[in-house]
Amino acid sequence: MTDTSTAAPAPSGTPAPDAPVIVLVSGEHAETLREEFWRYSREYDLRATTSCSEAEAATAAALAEGRRVAMFVSDSQLPDEENVLAAFGRWRALVPTARRLIVSPYDRFLADAPRLRAGMAKGKYDAYLLMPRGTRDEEFHHSVTELLSDWGWTTTDPDVVVAKVVAPAGDPLAVEIRDFFDRMGLPSRVVLPDSEIGRHVGEHFGPDDGYPRIWAVNRDPVVATSVRDVARSFFETSAERDLDAAAGDGTGVVDLAVVGGGPAGLATAVYGASEGLSTVVLDSSAIGGQAGTSSMIRNYLGFPRGVSGMRLAQRARNQALRFGTRFHTGWEVEELVAGTDGAPHLLRGSDFELAARSVVVASGVRYRHLGVPSVEALVGRGVNYGAAMSLSREMEDQDVVVVGGGNSAGQAAVHLARFARSVTIAVRRPALAETMSAYLVGEIEFNPRITVSPCTRVVDGGGDGRLEWLELEDTTTGARERRSVGGLFLLLGAEPHCGWLPDVVARDERGFVLTGRDVPKGLWADGLPPENLATSAPGIFAAGDVRAGSMKRVAAATGEGASVVPLVHAWLSPGEA
Repeated sequence: MTDTSTAAPAPSGTPAPDAPVIVLVSGEHAETLREEFWRYSREYDLRATTSCSEAEAATAAALAEGRRVAMFVSDSQLPDEENVLAAFGRWRALVPTARRLIVSPYDRFLADAPRLRAGMAKGKYDAYLLMPRGTRDEEFHHSVTELLSDWGWTTTDPDVVVAKVVAPAGDPLAVEIRDFFDRMGLPSRVVLPDSEIGRHVGEHFGPDDGYPRIWAVNRDPVVATSVRDVARSFFETSAERDLDAAAGDGTGVVDLAVVGGGPAGLATAVYGASEGLSTVVLDSSAIGGQAGTSSMIRNYLGFPRGVSGMRLAQRARNQALRFGTRFHTGWEVEELVAGTDGAPHLLRGSDFELAARSVVVASGVRYRHLGVPSVEALVGRGVNYGAAMSLSREMEDQDVVVVGGGNSAGQAAVHLARFARSVTIAVRRPALAETMSAYLVGEIEFNPRITVSPCTRVVDGGGDGRLEWLELEDTTTGARERRSVGGLFLLLGAEPHCGWLPDVVARDERGFVLTGRDVPKGLWADGLPPENLATSAPGIFAAGDVRAGSMKRVAAATGEGASVVPLVHAWLSPGEA
């Protein structure tokens, strides 16, 4: 069987016939750009142009050849277009998925910056860089490769895959598994049973074996019954369980168990493990939590060009692993038994039990359900809870609806607009500004493919085997409209995920965990409130979105994850506090 996903690259310096295109545009520095981008000429087809109109023609020619355009790299001034941002608008209409980079010459960099940088905040282009003045400007090329990497991951099928998911078209579990693989940073592909790969994988199964079937490098092919099965298969070994059984001082009790692998849990793991605590993270699904589904987080400190939630989560996971954290993906905690009189806490699931001297609850929140039966019946068949970035490519030339008014909904809408014909943000409030960051509101207003439908809710939907239409209601007038759609993405606020906690952990009326002075006074010890991130149960702490009063932002959750570790230390070693 021939698998084109592992085809050998073309000889050095010669791109493959179907190589993605990078369009270089400069009237004055075209040769400089060509020289700087020569190092990419093995994997990309460089097309140097000297004007906006010439670049437009080169792009149209590339598209006519069936090529993908990965990036536009433009001088800050062009001979036939006074405003380079207008040029980007024209190129964006041709290729919405391409990354857009302005490279300004040294003598114009400071003068150009004030008029151009405001456009970056509205998403008119992706990065503004100084044109290299010498050889090996690796800082420049780091920015370029970062953008190309993001383009390759989010807009194309991977050239080399780790796993193939064989399933009939529209199989909802296959969709979930593909999304899980994407969030864990594992390149994968879904193929049909009657494809060449599907038939080859089918040789390892009997006629009555079901789908989806997972075929992966150096693994026996399996039939998956849940995402949890896949998570356990790919991310856990018996050796890892043995390490936890002998954790800490050999008693089998870990110093710190973190429930949840979102930003708060990951930060807790990094700081806990780096300070010498035997640390275990348990997560029922992919690392990253809700933040891990975000296509691009632009307001997180230290990432001026933004970072996808998946990349941020995987970098944090690798950092925690480096310090010795053990991760158990696919472990859903179903019960926490709080220890008393010095006994450890017990975390239990359907097939595991873990003892820990301290526990940080960082299980985050889950999206609220829409509550419309006809729509709920199509989850996984065009209806999706969360951003499900792996599905964005399938929305090409479709009309899509995103429900939600928070940053996650805005980020999903901006990303989907790269592919979908149109994106409608349906929100119950009169405007987005009440709940969404200003930079996202501005980017949405600028994007011609995105419209906002205020005071709107979804009341019905249907289709033949998958979502084909939705009925939207104006909550102020009661008027209803039916429209054809190809996808619905539901990002409906948050409900805490902590029904597994014991009654000794106090929660508010919405179910969020109470900490510090918010804990009822009747549960204070010796008339003193718990520490600010400590719960009503000694040795059990909470951080991130699951905590009552939290900010519901990635940076805030990360800060709480770091801040909780000194409190854990004080609990474990009271004499040193």
